[in-house]
Parts: sequence; structure tokens; C-alpha cells
Amino acid sequence: MSSTGAGPGVTPPWTRVTEAEQAARDRLPADIWDFVAGGSGDESVLTGNLTELNRITVVPRVLNGQPGGVRLARQLGRSETRMPVVIAPMAYQRLVHPQGELAVAEAARAEGIPYVVPMLSSHPLEKIADVGATLWFQLYWLRDRGVLLDLVRRAEQAGCRAIVITVDVPVMARRPRDLRNGFALPADVTAGNLDDTGPTTHTRVPGASAVATHSAVAFDPAACWSDLEWLRAQTELPLVVKGILDPRDAVRAAERGADTVVVSNHGGRQLPAAVPSCAALPPVVERLAGRCEVLLDGGVRTGADVLRALALGADGVMYGRPVLWGLAADGGAGVRTVLGLLRTETEEALLLSGCADLAAVRQLTVARTVA
Repeated sequence: MSSTGAGPGVTPPWTRVTEAEQAARDRLPADIWDFVAGGSGDESVLTGNLTELNRITVVPRVLNGQPGGVRLARQLGRSETRMPVVIAPMAYQRLVHPQGELAVAEAARAEGIPYVVPMLSSHPLEKIADVGATLWFQLYWLRDRGVLLDLVRRAEQAGCRAIVITVDVPVMARRPRDLRNGFALPADVTAGNLDDTGPTTHTRVPGASAVATHSAVAFDPAACWSDLEWLRAQTELPLVVKGILDPRDAVRAAERGADTVVVSNHGGRQLPAAVPSCAALPPVVERLAGRCEVLLDGGVRTGADVLRALALGADGVMYGRPVLWGLAADGGAGVRTVLGLLRTETEEALLLSGCADLAAVRQLTVARTVA
């Protein structure tokens, strides 16, 4: 079945992001919904990201009059952004809407935030760049370093502002929903940045994931720290290392030239026993001690979650699945609605916590409730 089930329409006035989630689930074929929503193993890491982040509480301050409102703008990865949010890389976005990455890039441009174009985007990078958004470009470690380097050069020529290297996928973890569905890409969805992903990506095999089969051939499980040093030497663009959970690895990344590290367990889609991202964040921030920027990825759904991440020491967050929900529900209009809701909630969260700007959030007292 083709992925492009979401048609034109008027985005309803969602008041919570979970309404966009339900709208997306109602529109998408079951196997594509499972590909978007699923995690690895028993999916406890996926749910753990949400649960642990919701256990983080802050102690608001009062009588900090803010007649001018709150200020959300800052610089992330040397890119100016109107709020401390970067749209995370997510593969094959035409699975959920015909416009795919083009619609997301347009929404990012309208909102004034960076968008990480996935290496496995279903439109070519150059076409996405024509939209005029602030783009970062994501890479996986490919066995063919020539292809990897060519992608770096294409990102530079397309005007991308940063390179994001995802380091937590030496192999793609078993994702039971995809295995149960024998998931494969529809014929009209391909990897726009790669010459050939092979016919296996479109061939359904019971008990197998065609996407995982392709990644096993293309991705390099032997990548190591010297490869990161090599990549740092290939480009002057800011280098964002995504998939860090251990503070020791964060320090190693900074020592090898990372401008930003992203504390992430891949949205609960890789190691089934991984620590929740928000639990790993404070030790990483403490160990780095300002040596590079830190973003949180995983479980961020609301403006209150953005506040929590900032209070724990992050400089910003990556925002993933909710963007796909908006895209699936109503294309670019749905993405803009989701991002606008996040902005409104984040502004409100800062105002209610007595913070005039992002720096003030760092001064809030943070606690964790016990289950």
C-alpha cells in the first residue's frame, strides 16, 4: 500500500499533541504507523523516555515580572533559532505524506528553527534545500567512505549549516512490529540521497524488515573514534554527534571536535536496555562542563518537556515523532500546527516558572518524583 494516505484538509485546532498523534494513527496504514511509532525489544525504552521525563519536576519562581514576555531565541550549532528546538532526522518521510521532507522543511522555515535532513530522506537534499530552511544534514556511518564523503560535500554545497553523525546504529536493532509486518518500503518511496538502496528495500519477507536488511549491508558496525576524527577533518561545518548516553563518550566526542552532542537512545529504537535519555542528560552536562553544546532527544512532546530539558542542563531539544504526526495528519499545515503548539506551550512554561529567558531556566530547582 502506498504511504501517502493523508490528503489536503484543514488542520483541526489541536490543543494537545496527542490529538495530532491520534489523527495520524487514524490516517496511516497499520504497518506504516508501526514503523513510525514502534521501538526495539519490548519497547520499554520507548515508554521509559516518556515516563522518566514526566517524573522531572521544577520549582517555579514568582514575582519575576516579565512585561516584555519571554525570550526563546538562541543559537544552536551556530544556527539562529527562534526557540531551542531542532527537528530530528527521521527517515523516509514520504511514507506518511506525499510532500514528506519538503513540507517539514517549509514548516521549519516558517517557524525559524533548524531541520535535520535525514540521510535516508525520500526527497534529494538539493530539492529540500530549495525550500530555504535552515538545514543540518544527518549521516550514518557507511561502509563506503567515498559515498559518505560525497554526502558531506553535497551538504556543504546545498548550504547546510551542520553535519549530524548518528553514532548509535552499528546495526539496526530488532523492531518486533516491523518484523511482524514484514515491513518494506512502498514502491514510490526511495532514498533520495543514495543512488541505489537495492530492490530488497521494497520486497516484503515474512519475519524480516527490508529497511533493516538494507542497513545491514550499508552501515559500518566497525566505526570507531578515529572515524570521528577523520570526519572532523573533512569539513569546517559544525559537527553534531547524536546518540551519546555515557558521559565518557561525550567527553571523547568533544575532544575529537564535536561542537554539539545529542543525548539520545534513538527514540527507544536501538538498545532495548538503554537508559532513558533524560536520565543520562545531567551526568553528560556535568562531565562536559560547557565544552560543547548538549541537546536532548527522546520523549520530548510538550513545552513542559522543553522546560524540563533546559532545567536539566540541555541547551535545546530535538523534536521527532510529533512532527511526523502533524505531517501524516495534514501535511505541512499539520507540522506548522504542531510546532506552533510547542512554541505556545514553551512560552507559557517559561512564563509560569518565572523565567524571562532560557538562561533563567538553568537556575530553577529540579526534582524527580518517585514512581
